[in-house]
Parts: sequence; structure tokens; C-alpha cells
Amino acid sequence: MKKTMRAVVKAKPQPGLEFLDVQIPKIGRHDILVKVKAASICGTDVHIYRWDPWARDRLHLPVGVGHEFSGEVVEIGTDVSLVEVGETISAESHVICGYCDMCRTGRGHLCRNTKILGIDRDGGFAEYISIPEANAWIDPEDMPSEIAALQENFGNAVHTAFTADVRSKRVLVTGCGPVGVMTIAVAKAIGARAVYATDISPYRLQLAMKMGADATFNVKEVNVVEAIRAVTEGEGVDVLLEMSGAPTALHDGFALLKPGGEAALLGLPGRPVEFNFDDLLIFKGIRVYGVIGRKIWETWFQARGLIRSKVVDLKPVITHRFPLELYDKAFQLMISGECGKVVLLP
Repeated sequence: MKKTMRAVVKAKPQPGLEFLDVQIPKIGRHDILVKVKAASICGTDVHIYRWDPWARDRLHLPVGVGHEFSGEVVEIGTDVSLVEVGETISAESHVICGYCDMCRTGRGHLCRNTKILGIDRDGGFAEYISIPEANAWIDPEDMPSEIAALQENFGNAVHTAFTADVRSKRVLVTGCGPVGVMTIAVAKAIGARAVYATDISPYRLQLAMKMGADATFNVKEVNVVEAIRAVTEGEGVDVLLEMSGAPTALHDGFALLKPGGEAALLGLPGRPVEFNFDDLLIFKGIRVYGVIGRKIWETWFQARGLIRSKVVDLKPVITHRFPLELYDKAFQLMISGECGKVVLLP
């Protein structure tokens, strides 16, 4: 095997990324080496590309980016026993310690010592990546590599939608980026009465309709609070699934929540947000959940059930594909909002 590879790297503390020749990663006793077949861009990667305050505070450079990928196992460590060379895998991006209080009480997704692929250690926008065997999710042989790569991000949608009880409820999804539209599909699949979606991009609102939204609202064109109250007979919604991180979306979403409603928040504002806790949260008796990553491995099994039962079809979410070397063009498209999921092909 060759000794070097091409990878997308955050090398400098400034906006943008670089495409560099780097060493193919070595593997330890419990690791596997994966030849990447497909990798998809996440909103977190966009935060890193833009070098916003969250990224500046979080990353230690240089680091290879990308945490959603699938590929073929080409080498295994001496103590690897469950994964074989030649198998195709996707990966849980959160590398957890297994011994802290969170891990030992079944809440590994909240591990105090988490190291995230593409943030704390080199990621999957590369020809090869090394990951612990424990982070590998073996895929069916007939699953397309692009769909397999989406499973990690799809897990965010599944975790968010399953956090609140959406059954027979009116649900509002704020933010129709790729994970937002996948969340719409999950909410419908698990029994939501109606799903309403908001965004500023007409393209993404159209994609939301394809993924099952009952109605969409462009916040640049309508007063969202008035419009959704009108279609809900003045009641508002039972559940808020906030995917955008936009301060206005947070305000509108909580304004539309019924007293006693539930909110699951996945979007990252990237900066402190002023919020009226008295009127929008406490006096309404709202229950709020912060969603991070996926429950390991509960969410992965839920996602597998939704995909293999075909109640959720992820194919419409993938709208664009680029060779890895055109990563910059792919990121600019993501930033424009004129796309769904963008896949990089090494």
C-alpha cells in the first residue's frame, strides 16, 4: 500500500480548508483502516469551513475534517475480532471512553471524554481513515455507499424525532437543511399527525415537501407564528424540533408551542442567544431536550429499522456529488442552501 494520501484538512485558523498530501494513518491493536468510498458534508463541517466562533473555540489545528462516511475495511489491528477485511462499514463519529459515569450508565453519547472524528482526530474527507473497531457499523452488501455514508447524520434526525413524543401530534421542524428534512421524514414515519417546516431557502422548502412535510413556510415571506396558528386553528404545535440554530427560529418555535409542549433542539446557534425564558418556557411548562449525536447504539438500530423497512427513503436527500478534490465547490454549494445532502467521492 502507498504511504501517502490526499485529504481535506483544516490547517490554518482562518476560513476555508486545504487539500493536502498526508500520511495514511497507522492503526493500533483495536483499530481498523477504512478506504473511504463516500463522505457527506454536515452542518458542523460548514461551521469549521467558515471558522465561526464555535469552531475557533473547539478545534486544535491541524486536523483532517469530515465525520460522515462509508468505506471498505482494508486492514485490521491484531486485537480486532468483530470486523473483517473486505466488509463495508459506516462509523459512529463519537469515540467514547467506555469508563466514565455517562458511559457506564448507558449514556455513551454524553461521554465526558468524547473524541469526535473530524474535530478531535482526523476525519473521513480523505482516501483512508483509521477508527476504533468499536465505532464501526457493518453495512449490508447491497447498501449504496452514499446512503451508508448518510446514516451517521440520519442518526441525528432519528435521535431528535424520537426524543419527543410526536405520535398523533402537530410537529414544527425549524430548519430544512439535510438533517431537518430527514427529521421530517422520521416524524411522519413514526406517527406525527402533521409536520410543518420553516426555512429561508425555497429550494430546501421544496425538498421538505418531498420528504413528507404537510406545509412549508418561508420566514422571509410570511409571519410564521401567524401563519402556523392559522393552519392549526389557533392552537399552535405540540412539538418543536429545532434544527437551524437561528435565534428567530428558536423564538418563533417556542412562541408556537402549546402550553405543556415539548422541544428538542439540535441546531447550533454558534454564539450566545437572548431568550425570554419567562414567557416562552417557564410559564408555559415546556419540556426541553438538548440533542447531541446519536444514542450509542440505540439510535443506529432505530435508523436501520426505518431504512430497511423502507418507511424512510433517503435517496431524495442526496442532491449533489463531487470528487473529493472539488471540496471547496461542494462547501460553497452547501453554504448557498441550494442543495440537499452533498456527497464527496474520493
